[in-house]
Amino acid sequence: MKTTGILLVIIGALMMIYTGFNYVTKEKVVDIGPIEINHEKNNPVSWSPIVGAVLFLGGIVMVAKSSKK
Repeated sequence: MKTTGILLVIIGALMMIYTGFNYVTKEKVVDIGPIEINHEKNNPVSWSPIVGAVLFLGGIVMVAKSSKK
C-alpha cells in the first residue's frame, strides 16, 4: 500500500505540473495514384489540476496510513 501511495503522489504531482499534452495523427485527404495528400491533426488531451491534487493528497494519506501500522 505504501508503494501505491508513493506512485499516486508522483502521478498527482506530474498532473498538477503538466495539465495536458498533444498528439498528432495523420489523415489521408486525397489518394489519387502516386499523389497523396495528408492532413496532420492535433489531438489535445487535457485534465484539471484538481484531479492531480486529489491524487497527490490521496497518495499522502495512503503513505501515512501504511506507516502507522
